[in-house]
Amino acid sequence: MKKIALCLTIMAASALAVFAGETYSGKEMKQVAPAPCPEWYGDNEWNVSIWGTYAFTAEDWESDEYLEADHAWGGGIDAKYFFHRYFGVGVEAFGLNAERQRFDLSINPNNFTIEGDQRLIGAVLGTLTLRFPMHCSRFAPYIYGGAGVIFGGGESESLDLISNDPITIRTIHHGDDAEFLGQVGAGYEVRLTRHLGFINDFSWNFVGRDNSDFGMVRAGLNFAF
Repeated sequence: MKKIALCLTIMAASALAVFAGETYSGKEMKQVAPAPCPEWYGDNEWNVSIWGTYAFTAEDWESDEYLEADHAWGGGIDAKYFFHRYFGVGVEAFGLNAERQRFDLSINPNNFTIEGDQRLIGAVLGTLTLRFPMHCSRFAPYIYGGAGVIFGGGESESLDLISNDPITIRTIHHGDDAEFLGQVGAGYEVRLTRHLGFINDFSWNFVGRDNSDFGMVRAGLNFAF
């Protein structure tokens, strides 16, 4: 009987040891899934951006035929809708305060003046944006392009000889013309919050008139909904 009792005691102790080992091993094997990282850019979202801009012409102001200036400051706004985070279509509008040099001559050659002429040049475009948000990051580079119309520039002056004796000349001022505008650019966005980001980019703009292309640097805020 003592041997039987001893065997039962050993078996019971072994069973407890195995059970305890399995419980401890189970605690060791248990894994906790990591919390998902935040996504700063939505799969489907509206973006509305406001920005300031600096534009500079490819030609010197004497040769540029549309802005007729070396550079100009301005601002704009655009609205885009993004499909599945990466593709956005939208509308962009901006204005540039460009100063051109104009001349005025009337009655006789002694009344000749040259003065600065401040005017607002505006543009409206449809745009397509390809955005590349980095996973778990606030940073998203993008490229974009657009096409539309630019207006308010391209003025010119010509001289009209009224009389030879005495010589009488006057200046004829020709009004501004609307022209086709194409645009390609690249930049990046950094989300400060899920619904607010900082944007910075550069674009080259092609005007449908010779010697009129210009570059444009933009910086501003983007609101995501």
